[in-house]
Order: sequence, then structure tokens, then C-alpha cells
Amino acid sequence: MSSPLTPSNQQPATSDQTRSTINDQSTKKVLIITYYWPPSGGSGVQRWLKFVKYMPQFGLAPFVFTPENPSFEVRDESLLRDVPSEAEIIHFPIWEPYRLFNTISAVFGKKKISQVDQVATGKRSLFQKITSWIRGNLFIPDARKFWVKPSVTILYDLLKSNEINTIITTGPPHSLHLIGLKLKQQNPSLKWIADFRDPWSEWDLLDTFSLSSWARSRHKKLEKSVLTRADRVITIAPYHVSRLEALGGRKVDLITNGYDEEDFRSIQKVRTDKFTIRHLGIVDELRDPRPFMRAVRTLAADIEFHKQTKIEFIGSVNSVFMDFVKDDTLLSKMVVFSKTVPHDELLKLYSVTDVQLLILGHTALAPGNLPGKIFEYLASGNFIFGIGPESGDAAAILKQTQAGVMIERSNDAEITNLLRERFESWKKANSENKRDVSAFARKALTQKLATLISSMD
Repeated sequence: MSSPLTPSNQQPATSDQTRSTINDQSTKKVLIITYYWPPSGGSGVQRWLKFVKYMPQFGLAPFVFTPENPSFEVRDESLLRDVPSEAEIIHFPIWEPYRLFNTISAVFGKKKISQVDQVATGKRSLFQKITSWIRGNLFIPDARKFWVKPSVTILYDLLKSNEINTIITTGPPHSLHLIGLKLKQQNPSLKWIADFRDPWSEWDLLDTFSLSSWARSRHKKLEKSVLTRADRVITIAPYHVSRLEALGGRKVDLITNGYDEEDFRSIQKVRTDKFTIRHLGIVDELRDPRPFMRAVRTLAADIEFHKQTKIEFIGSVNSVFMDFVKDDTLLSKMVVFSKTVPHDELLKLYSVTDVQLLILGHTALAPGNLPGKIFEYLASGNFIFGIGPESGDAAAILKQTQAGVMIERSNDAEITNLLRERFESWKKANSENKRDVSAFARKALTQKLATLISSMD
């Protein structure tokens, strides 16, 4: 295990091209503190990668502070192409206990437990129960907490030497907000934006960690400190705006996730030889596709539907759902599980997909569940089949754009009827209507962010 380098051993390099940007008085320097950065893949990296990509076009010079050796399951080298040459990327070592956890798991004869299997609400092994309790009650707010103190030390000097007076922290992991909090305490004139990609004390993920009352209150206390001390707070969904405003007693700004228009310019829709349904991203016990699959199972009694339908899950899928499919004679012949693919390859799959499956978490926070993939689903032009709350933020966007339908997970009959309707539409080769989703373009969203930053001066 390596320990973080001290500031004297870690001097961020500055390229000639970036140095010219730094010295340009017309640009405003902004430091983004993020755990997820390419070559990390998945949805968590997209939001700030795309903001940074377009920041220089709006007079912002981005500096990105990110771990040198993070622990992540999804790797995507193709995303590195989106990092603009104007951005200064500062990597700093991190120690986190995930590697130790995997070593202990191997000692006890267990196979490596994926993160999607750790998110369990049903029957769990003793090992899972113990590690979940440790994660929830000893690592507060999360296991990246050990990066906070050394990061604050090096960033204090970096901000001063580069004359940066605006920082942005994005969580989860929410421990990164504590870096912003401590830097703000050291320099009250520093402008700090805290970005919540997910809730904190009300995050449904915490409910899977068997939190003690002390741990829960500790999360709330830290969250309150961030919400009250940050100069601006932004989040991704209207529901989360209202909840964070209630928790912090302050105004919270909405900047949703989005899609990059440049990614979709070359996509041409192709007629599929099978009715093709694709789900992208994580499947765990909080995001459970079984209500949809029961409808598939009902329609699969019809030989035509069974033989002409293909369903693919791309990404990390928990073992409970995989076993559910594999144990069913009909479903196992229709469903394919694929590993996560690079983003550039994923974009090509949109052109050979008929229905994009969107599964929202079935928790108290479901109305605010607005995953990043919904915006690429919108840009793809494919019909979006949503399973989740009909009164939530995702449902409102589907209705606004007329890009799909959201159905409650308990409404088996309606799910089955809509699936049958989409299959019949595919057979007739009906084309979808044009939809206006320009409000969710990444460049437009970055302009909104730039305006917010400018308003803080």
C-alpha cells in the first residue's frame, strides 16, 4: 500500500500550452475536484468531463484535481479524447481500503464481490453484512475520506500559486466536499460550488449499510456544514433541489446532466433484424428489472415474440438478477448480458436499438432518480421504456419531450400492454417522431454553469 505523497514530493506539472491559458487575463481559472476522471468509465465521469470539455469556450480555464490511482471497476480509455488541451490535470495519490477489502475477501476463500452485489437489500452472506456495516459506520462519509487531509494541504499551495479563487467539488464520493469545506475555512474569500450528483444523508444507498443512529447523524452534520458553507450548491434533478433546499435552508441551483451533440452527429438509424431492447448501466437490487422481465415472460408465450425479440443488458449486473434470467427457460434464450463497452462503441449501438430500457430505483428517492443515461437515450431518438414513478422527474422529461413512457413497477398489465404495442410498432417499421432535446445539450449546460460562476464575482 502506498501513502499519499507530501506536497514537497508532488509538484503539479504545467505544460506550455496551459501556461499560456493561465496567463490569459480574459479567462477565469476554476479548480474542479473530482474522484471520477478518465480513464475511469461509466456515468459518474461524464458530467464533469463534458463540462471541462466546453469550459474553455466560455472563458473558463479548468484545472482538474483527481486521484492518481483510484479504485474503479469500469475503465474507458476512449473518454480521454474529450479532455481539452487547455485543461490542466493534476493527479495526486490516494489510499483507499477497497484493495485491502479484496485481499481479505480472497483470504477467506471468497470470490471478488462486485460493487453491484454489495448493494443488497435481501439475503446477504455474513461477510457482506460485516463489510457493509464497516463501510457505513466507520468510513464516514465514505471510504475516500483518507484523501481529504493530504489533498487540502497540497491544494492550499496550488490555489495560491496559480491565483485560483473558484473551486468546485462534486460528489459522490461526498468526502470530496470536505476538501472544499476545509479549503473554504482556510480562505473564506474562496468561491466554492458544491455539486451533488446524488443525495447525501438521504441517499438510498446508505440504507443498505446498516447505519447506526450515530453514523446517520454524523452524515447529516457533515452535509449541513457543506450546504451552509458553500457559496453555491447545484444538483441534477428538481426533486433533489427541493430536498437539499429543505436540508440546508438555502437556494439550490439545478443543472441537469445531458448529452454531447458531437457524439451523436454520425449516428444513423438502422432497421434491426430482431426487436432489440437494450439497458445500459448498473443493475442492482435498488434498480431491479424483474417487473419488466415478467412482462417479457408473459409475451414470450407467443412464439413470434419469443423468436424475434432480443434483450441486452450492458454493464455491471448483480448475480441475483442474472440467476433470475438464467433459471428461466424462455428468458435465458432471449437475454444477453454484456460487459461494459467503451463509450464510443456504445454510441454505435444506439443506431441498432429499438427500445431503451430505463429502470429507476424503487426507494423513497425514486421521484428524483434522473440517471445520466436518460439524456443519451433522448439524443438517440429511440423509444424510452421507463419503469419507475409516474410522477417523478424522469417521467416529466419523457412527457415533455414525448420520447417515451414511464410506468409504475407494480403495474404489470400496463407494462405488458406497452411492450406488446412496441413490438407491433417494430413489425410495422414505424418511425419515431422528432423530439426537441436541445435544452439538455452539454454545451448549453456548460454555458449555464459559466453564467453561474460569473455571477459569484
